[in-house]
Amino acid sequence: MELIRRIAGLPPSQRGCVASVGNFDGVHLGHQAVCSEIKRVGERLGSATAVIVFEPQPQEYFQPDAAPPRLTRLREKYELFKAQDIDRFVCLRFDQAFAELPAQAFVKQILVSGLGVRSVVVGDDFRFGKGRQGDYGMLVALGSRYGFNVVQPPVFKIAGQRVSSTHVRRALAEGDMPRARQLLGRGYAIRGRIAHGQKRGHGFGFATANIELRRNRSPLRGIFAARVSGLGGTPLPGVAYLGSKPAFGGTRDLLEVHIFDFSQDCYGKYVAVEFVAKLRDDRRFDSVEALTHQIALDAVQARRLLKQVRACDDLLV
Repeated sequence: MELIRRIAGLPPSQRGCVASVGNFDGVHLGHQAVCSEIKRVGERLGSATAVIVFEPQPQEYFQPDAAPPRLTRLREKYELFKAQDIDRFVCLRFDQAFAELPAQAFVKQILVSGLGVRSVVVGDDFRFGKGRQGDYGMLVALGSRYGFNVVQPPVFKIAGQRVSSTHVRRALAEGDMPRARQLLGRGYAIRGRIAHGQKRGHGFGFATANIELRRNRSPLRGIFAARVSGLGGTPLPGVAYLGSKPAFGGTRDLLEVHIFDFSQDCYGKYVAVEFVAKLRDDRRFDSVEALTHQIALDAVQARRLLKQVRACDDLLV
């Protein structure tokens, strides 16, 4: 999948596509349904497929303190769309100049002159341009003027409820991992590189892999039964902690995973940590001994849960 960061002066080989525009945070089943529609239209027109995203996301630009925590960082989003067999990933910088772009200018400069779109796939709630002045009807009218058509994908629902990034965040915040999996079509995972930590876990007898979060806030917190991919042929079971370590006066979120029966050097490895089931919320302990005892209980519970999940997965194969 091609990564396009600048659209000015694109060569003819990178112009002309069927595209969709949005945040696509989480790349959930609703987004995947949009991908299916993009590919369907692209195949009919004999055209490449593309998704157009913004960095930072618009709400992060306008309201950085109020924006919801991201489900997926940019690299994660790229990898998920690559798995959907999309041809081009267009990432545009959202800055003051972009925020001031009127709706008609957005269509003419970005979609038409920049990318040469042949078709645009968006929902009827799509808004674009300065002050969100552009809507679905305006896009259809501008498409008629500039020679591209607009396709509205079917709304993807589960049990009558529209799948959305907001619903995924709610499930994660509530520790409802089965619900998050249902909405995403996969287990929720955070990806990152394993870095050196403070090595407190060694002293407790539970060495951990410390994963760089590179995000301001996380959509979930607590202790989880987890699986780690990227260190071998199959995911490795473990117990994961995501929080700020209040027992040690921490203020910044950290992701640490104790991988069961694993002792290899894995610093610098890029891994994915899937949060399979929530065990409990984070809390303070009266002593290091009490904390160590609880970690041991968490590990026992995580092993049991992951063994059950593995047995269920084997039955489905």
